[in-house]
Amino acid sequence: MKTTFVVPDDLEPARRDPAAPAIGEAVPPHNPRCHGCGPDAENGLHLRAVFGENLTATATLVVEPRFEGGPGVIHGGIVSTLFDEMMGLANVHLGVVAVTAVLDVDYARPIPVGTTLRLVGRVLGRQRRKVYSAVEAFDDAAGPDAEPLAAGHGIFVVVDPRAHFAATRP
Repeated sequence: MKTTFVVPDDLEPARRDPAAPAIGEAVPPHNPRCHGCGPDAENGLHLRAVFGENLTATATLVVEPRFEGGPGVIHGGIVSTLFDEMMGLANVHLGVVAVTAVLDVDYARPIPVGTTLRLVGRVLGRQRRKVYSAVEAFDDAAGPDAEPLAAGHGIFVVVDPRAHFAATRP
């Protein structure tokens, strides 16, 4: 997969927060109305991810007809939303609130409606307030050695949630 995204050589290793839910447990939604993971988002994606080893989060999602962009394939914006969410959910391992600053997506091939995607988000490391993350999407039916259908990278910035969301909280 080709990408122009550059991961710095001097990343600090990310450390899992001891208070984070255990490996194998569900990643809690960060906001009940979040379009990506929120159970109360009326038309949301309702992703349910699980914490994995090595600062990963995994989820599966069936590409429903409502996600169609081009004829018979998923809309690229849905893929980017899935990627943003999966990297954000992997970041929960760190016990910080971090918001998306950069999202880079590489679309390797069209993903047909009806495909069950296996999504794997991973924290790569930190550089001060920046968290570098990566994500891949696989056809779940293709098995564990399948090539990714799409991949992405992101930079998330750690924020103080009270200050960051102060103007938008009800």
